[in-house]
Amino acid sequence: MVFLNALPGAVAEGLIWGLMAIGVYVSYKILDIADLTVDGSICTGACVCAVMIAKGVPAWLSVIIAFVAGVITGIVTGLFHTALGIPSILAGILTQLILYSVNLTILSGKSLITVDARSNTLILNMIDNTGAIIAAGLIIAGVIVLLWMFFYTEVGLTLKSTGDNPDMSRAQGVNVDFNKVLGLAISNGIVALAGALLAQYKGSANINDGRGAIVIGLAAIFIGLSISTKIKPNLVVSLIGVIGGGIVYYIIYNFVILLGLKTDYLKMLSAIIVAVFLAVPYLKGKYFNKKKAVVPQSAGGDQNA
Repeated sequence: MVFLNALPGAVAEGLIWGLMAIGVYVSYKILDIADLTVDGSICTGACVCAVMIAKGVPAWLSVIIAFVAGVITGIVTGLFHTALGIPSILAGILTQLILYSVNLTILSGKSLITVDARSNTLILNMIDNTGAIIAAGLIIAGVIVLLWMFFYTEVGLTLKSTGDNPDMSRAQGVNVDFNKVLGLAISNGIVALAGALLAQYKGSANINDGRGAIVIGLAAIFIGLSISTKIKPNLVVSLIGVIGGGIVYYIIYNFVILLGLKTDYLKMLSAIIVAVFLAVPYLKGKYFNKKKAVVPQSAGGDQNA
């Protein structure tokens, strides 16, 4: 009964983290870049949104500003990688470290700032989980439609080709560096958007909110894609699957908490989930899908015997 009562909250939070996982999907699956900026950019989105709302800025405008802040973080990582030649994973780590100081500055040196749902009109909050689910669902639907439209434009298609084969794209005259910066900007903008929604839902923004975000995003991606790719492997279905993965992850997360697992082990649980979903395809291919060796026979061998 306790689990059923906690289910709406798990679904609402799972939707928000699923949106964050869509941002990770853009960088990891489409651009083929493991971007660690997200641990910082989700916190940036939360901090910017919370501070803006505290200053009397409408929630919808605060979310837009948070999105723009996330886009800027992605641009910084992209320029570190493309303009300075820093490997993508190190570029993300550098930006993440910079963002820790930036986020502290946004919070005026505090580690936490609250967002009062009673004195502010918020897009969603945990007081009304049903309303939060509806609001998050509508925003996610809008994001998926916009991404679907974008990735079937000329720019979107060249961005996908950059992730698939950057050398071939470069040979075809595609500006690969620009596409990487653009993709990372979109990715981190969506992540920051999720952070802004998370701050409103939880009623606070914490300097440590982003720790382990990349692991949660990857868990949602692998859980979702393990199902969605069997249905129909296209962009929209994959993105919906990622959202479903976020919901499943948070339902499991809440269930494990109700079982009495210490919160100290939750990050380890997230890492194990990702490791399992990464390892299963490899182990399946290695041990269960071995193709039988076919012994070639010379043409007409039986007839000439």
